[in-house]
Amino acid sequence: MAQGRDNVISICKGLAIILMVAGHAEAPELITNFIYTFHMPLFFIAAGWFFSRRYLQQPWTFISKRVRGLYFPFLKWSLLFLVLHNLFFHFGILNEQYGNWTNGVTHPYTLKAFATRLVMIFTSMSGYDEFMAGAFWFFRGLLVASIVFLLLYKLLDSRTRLRPALAVGAICLAAIAFHWLRIHFGIKLTVIPNGGWRECWGVFFFGIGVLLRQYEPYIKQHWAITLGCFAFLCFAAVQHFSGMNNGCKLRDLITLPLTGTAGFIMLRHVSTLIDSVASPIRRFLVFTGNNTLYVFVFHIISFKLISLLKIWWYDLEFGQIGCHMVIHYNHTDFFWVLYTIAGVAVPLAVLQLYRATKARLGARKGRSMAAEALPDDEA
Repeated sequence: MAQGRDNVISICKGLAIILMVAGHAEAPELITNFIYTFHMPLFFIAAGWFFSRRYLQQPWTFISKRVRGLYFPFLKWSLLFLVLHNLFFHFGILNEQYGNWTNGVTHPYTLKAFATRLVMIFTSMSGYDEFMAGAFWFFRGLLVASIVFLLLYKLLDSRTRLRPALAVGAICLAAIAFHWLRIHFGIKLTVIPNGGWRECWGVFFFGIGVLLRQYEPYIKQHWAITLGCFAFLCFAAVQHFSGMNNGCKLRDLITLPLTGTAGFIMLRHVSTLIDSVASPIRRFLVFTGNNTLYVFVFHIISFKLISLLKIWWYDLEFGQIGCHMVIHYNHTDFFWVLYTIAGVAVPLAVLQLYRATKARLGARKGRSMAAEALPDDEA
């Protein structure tokens, strides 16, 4: 089968979202460390991969697409979880007894808390329910990073004579330099939740995606390179190299660009091989990669199904269903595999069922309207 360039990146994203869910499912530490060194950078690189220079002349087209694709979905799903928050408490899905790995505990919202979070959702893309929508920072991160990249790129393109690759490289270096200043002087971007650490890394990796796409014909894909990237990421996992979290260590400035880029190169080669052969795995990964939004949004609530099973299996107190993100009892078992399967499969299955039902209802309505339009003697 002919290789589809878009399908390769879709497969990359499909693999990355599965790895993200496995990380949230609290896979064994070494696996989680391996995943976190590159899985979120990959999404920013994939977004930059599809950036076009024509957006420098049509900036509002790009910004409009980003707003429609990131801000509006964020609003829709954040508002849903905000409205359902106290209902989750009523059914015990959330409770005050069990918190997350940092001992955080959530509470029912008062009217004041509800109103405050409502305003935060609209104005700063924060205030969402962290216990049920833990990956939602990505919406804000990619929106801010991509728009900032566009503005910096347009500024350099219009004010300097730098070639496109050099301009993008300058933006990436500027992001690293800004991180160094933040670490050295303890600077925080107070206008962005959590100080903008992830957003700044997002600018860097978005630019890396643009560069990798530009030099795609010159990037060799070979098993030796892929295995080298895999070995390096295994070493990074053992050494506890940082991912795109809110840490502020000088070592991150050296290691994260390397692990993030190596992870993309590795998964892209694997994705190219998967895309070269027609198979159910290929179709599943393309579908998953094209619908990562729904896995982002609903994987944590899907975990609760496996939490019910784990409660039954170990005869645990029902209140543990409120653990975030999964039940922490007995980390040596393989429930993380079941959590991962449910976190990916349930949102996609519900999405497929919804689309199929919608299509059937639409077809039925179309046939009914066609029948009504026929003369009585033809109906």
